[in-house]
Amino acid sequence: MKNSIFAIIMMVLPAPVLAAGGGIHLDEANIDPTNIQSLQRGARLFVNYCLSCHSAALMRYERIGKDLGIDERLVAENLMFTGGKVGDLMTVATAADDAMEWFGTVPPDMSVIARSRGVDWLYTYMRSFYRDDSRIIGVNNLTFPDVGMPHVLWELQGWQEPVITTIKDHDGTERKVVELELVEPGTLTPKEYDRAIRDLVNFLDYMGEPAKYERRSLGVKVIMFLLAFLVVAYLMKRDFWKDVH
Repeated sequence: MKNSIFAIIMMVLPAPVLAAGGGIHLDEANIDPTNIQSLQRGARLFVNYCLSCHSAALMRYERIGKDLGIDERLVAENLMFTGGKVGDLMTVATAADDAMEWFGTVPPDMSVIARSRGVDWLYTYMRSFYRDDSRIIGVNNLTFPDVGMPHVLWELQGWQEPVITTIKDHDGTERKVVELELVEPGTLTPKEYDRAIRDLVNFLDYMGEPAKYERRSLGVKVIMFLLAFLVVAYLMKRDFWKDVH
């Protein structure tokens, strides 16, 4: 369980592909950090499906409410299920010893997971779970083979199974390719799954550096001001020195 507690969805299109010896293709997350509604949906998915095991100990509920335009009362009612105050950090009650016994490792904190792994990796990983009866937890993952995390969002995604085919490269070399096929639909359609994943990854990216996009926006404004000031300063300088010989 080295990486996220939220296994989500695999859509048949586009299916992550693993070629023998060729690594994993990462699908583009295409998140929109300026979409507040997406971030709100991602926050709801995170607290409902991830926060029971994965903490976000660098983030406070209060900060999420302020940044995402959610009233403190709504934060308490919809994002906090174990009591506490909105100023509390997003910790979990699961003891480390229990986590080790259940999953074989302590689930990592998710505060900066998007900065560590990258949004494309997370997006692909959470769509790459498949049924594997040979493992105790009953699932595996193409992006993270032998992952210790169960597929907690299986009811949303449904179940998918690997389809192995053999192809020949242009030089005649044969190699096996594994593709995932959705064999048991969940409660969401593939398109809805796709959006759910982007919302969740969008929120994880936001948590990694909440002020990042505000900082970038401010930086652009500062640069525009300096450019405008440069023009004014140049005009003033030219006017001041025009009579100096």
